[in-house]
Amino acid sequence: MSIPPLPIDPVLPELLAALDGRGVAVLQAPPGAGKTTRVPLALLDRPWLAGRKVIVLEPRRLAARAAARRMAAMLGESVGETVGYRVRLDTKVGPKTRIEVVTDGLFLRQLQEDPELPAVGAVLFDEFHERGIDSDLALALVQEARGALRDDLRLVVMSATLDGGPVAALLGDAPMVTSQGRAFPVETRHLDAPATGGTRVEDAVAAAVRRALREESGNALVFLPGAGEIRRVQSLLEGADLGPGTMIAPLYGDLTADAQDRAIAPSPPGTRKIVLATPIAETSLTIEGIRIVVDGGLMRVPRFDPRSGMTRLVTAKVSQASAEQRRGRAGRLEPGVCYRLWPEPSHKALAAFTPPEIMDADLAPLALELAVWGVSDPASLAWLDPPPAAAMTQARELLRELGALDANGGITAHGRRMAGFGVHPRLAHMMLKGKAMGLGALACEVAALLGERDIVRAQPGFRDADLRLRVELLRGLDDEGRVRGAGRGLTVERGGAQQALKQARNWKRQLGVKGNGGDLGATGLLVALAYPDRIGQRRPGGSAGGAAAQYRLSNGRGAYFQDAEPLSAEDWLAVADLDGAARESRIFLAAPLTLAELEEAFAEHIRSETVVAWDGREQTVLARRRRMLFALALEDKRLPNPPAEAIAAAMLEGVREMGLTALPWTDELRKWQTRVLFLRRMEGEEWPDVSDAALLETMEVWLAPFLNGASRRAHLDRVELGNALRGRLPWAMQQRLDKEAPTHVEVPSGSRIPIDYSGEEPVLAVRLQEMFGLAETPRIAGGRVPLLLHLLSPARRPAQVTRDLASFWANAYKAVKADLKGQYPKHYWPDNPLEAEPTARAKPRGR
Repeated sequence: MSIPPLPIDPVLPELLAALDGRGVAVLQAPPGAGKTTRVPLALLDRPWLAGRKVIVLEPRRLAARAAARRMAAMLGESVGETVGYRVRLDTKVGPKTRIEVVTDGLFLRQLQEDPELPAVGAVLFDEFHERGIDSDLALALVQEARGALRDDLRLVVMSATLDGGPVAALLGDAPMVTSQGRAFPVETRHLDAPATGGTRVEDAVAAAVRRALREESGNALVFLPGAGEIRRVQSLLEGADLGPGTMIAPLYGDLTADAQDRAIAPSPPGTRKIVLATPIAETSLTIEGIRIVVDGGLMRVPRFDPRSGMTRLVTAKVSQASAEQRRGRAGRLEPGVCYRLWPEPSHKALAAFTPPEIMDADLAPLALELAVWGVSDPASLAWLDPPPAAAMTQARELLRELGALDANGGITAHGRRMAGFGVHPRLAHMMLKGKAMGLGALACEVAALLGERDIVRAQPGFRDADLRLRVELLRGLDDEGRVRGAGRGLTVERGGAQQALKQARNWKRQLGVKGNGGDLGATGLLVALAYPDRIGQRRPGGSAGGAAAQYRLSNGRGAYFQDAEPLSAEDWLAVADLDGAARESRIFLAAPLTLAELEEAFAEHIRSETVVAWDGREQTVLARRRRMLFALALEDKRLPNPPAEAIAAAMLEGVREMGLTALPWTDELRKWQTRVLFLRRMEGEEWPDVSDAALLETMEVWLAPFLNGASRRAHLDRVELGNALRGRLPWAMQQRLDKEAPTHVEVPSGSRIPIDYSGEEPVLAVRLQEMFGLAETPRIAGGRVPLLLHLLSPARRPAQVTRDLASFWANAYKAVKADLKGQYPKHYWPDNPLEAEPTARAKPRGR
């Protein structure tokens, strides 16, 4: 077969030799090297292919169609002859097709149906550096199938930027072949416009495009994170003077196939083209005539939050590898220029590679595929990056809730039927359950809408999250993509709507249902079947239909409408899409449902419970009888005559929440507490631990008997706290407490001075004059512990601190006396304190 020469030619013999021998290889080739087209064509004449097909796996539908068309054109044929493709809802293959370009998801279906792949001689993983979860799973499963069933199956992993060493090791030290390709030089120009997720990134990109068009010739490829940014930049550029013959072509996944083809195809003669693209244009696609790249430096990536069970798209900075891929698009056919919207010093701070999707993704689809394959432990397969254990555990739990897995983690018949749809398990479950309820057609329409991005774009000031509206618009779509019934402040994304309609029809055929979905009123019920954790109950308060409408979700989280919407007045919602960014999440798509629908559809999940619990907001014990659906109370009534022990237990929880300060402490009780703790430090654990922490832990023992039917905070004031605490000590220990840790000490003046036990050692704070005549320091605890004396001035200010009173009289007293005599000349300051009369007055009586 005659194949035009391409830049990959120098390494083809090495690659083919590796496949002839080991049967596996890793090919690293930069953009423009021709690996996607040249390698598959070169395999057709290998003896080991023996009439079997070559499967080329592509992560994206657009790239799959483009690669097939390119190879067919190189052979002078139409797609569907020697070269064909299979993507979701679009297949062009024929009886003579020997190369099939297939998206990863469709290949997984083929592999699950027949792991031996009898008609396939080689599988080529293209653009593996994108590290999509389907690509990682497909490689793991193909390796196991090759080892167990097809040792003659050839595998090639092809990448532009991924480090090939780990991949080669994963394939059993497969030969690595590296192509330098034929890349023309690309000048990089960094602009002082940092890439951020702010709303003004569109202005910076539009300004960079205008500058590039002034400074350089040729067509431009502009990278933006999503369709919204593309539309805004397109509007800015259309309002600018770009010169005659300038064509602006958006390129993103939801566009119609015709619109995508216009962006890829060569521009008409005399026309300069600006392609505004998402990262879909980073790899695989050859867009004719591109010599300018403007890189906004951002990408949209899905992030799964295990706490909420929701996936949300976040805008993040590109990795260095992605930036290099984008830059390379300018040097495919001639020297080019790349404008980067971030300063050059910031480039090294970017991550080296984009993290694999498997590390941040919702793993429910992966867990279902593994269960169908018969794998209960992912570690039994060879992974470049194994799926995180916590996310896998959560994914399996969801599958069990949906009935896809049995109690032992094995696949059920329902689970196998779910896997056959090739869609998220939630939506597959909804369609199967919907058919059983006579709602199959509507379920297919709802699933098709939820499987795509929202087909509706609202004009400023107009919002409507009602999913029923989308179903109605979908039904109004004619064969040419026009929408009957649009308006009301809405614009319909034509490409996404056509794709959803096509998918709905396909699933209806698969389910064996006909016609449109009938009554839209069951939309909310179907959404609830797919997302039982997102059933929303309207919280009391706020104005019906107003922006303040908030909902409690069945997973325990909260949700709200940012603006006033018709759905805000509904008591019950099933939420299909929300941001998941915080504990209170904004609702994007939802549909109403009724309590009766919930009670019928989720009867097996509804439980009755009696709750006697502390209400921290009301600071009282609430006794309720409830009917619960997950975290939602379908019915909530007062419970008459709750058990006394339940009320006491709830009160104890209330005290724990409020702290011991809620109890009626007195100064005397706090001092009692410190005396007991002092003896515990001195004599050990025969004395109970009466610290606040210990008391909180043991309230069931000492406090509960004294609650006497208390059911609210105000009732705690009548608790006999002294009796409750002193009950911790037997009578004999209480006597020892008074003897060994007395509350007061009588000093020579006759005064009874309190002892302070609150510190590390007991303190006696007494005026120095009251201690005249006492030779030794007073002691407690049977004479074992000397008191720490704080000897005070007549004004009760510290004059000296000592544990050794005798030493103080003998040594320090003279200097202290001189100082105090100067401050208090009218007071009695004897030369010999041991023979002086103690006094609590300025001078002893009679002087």
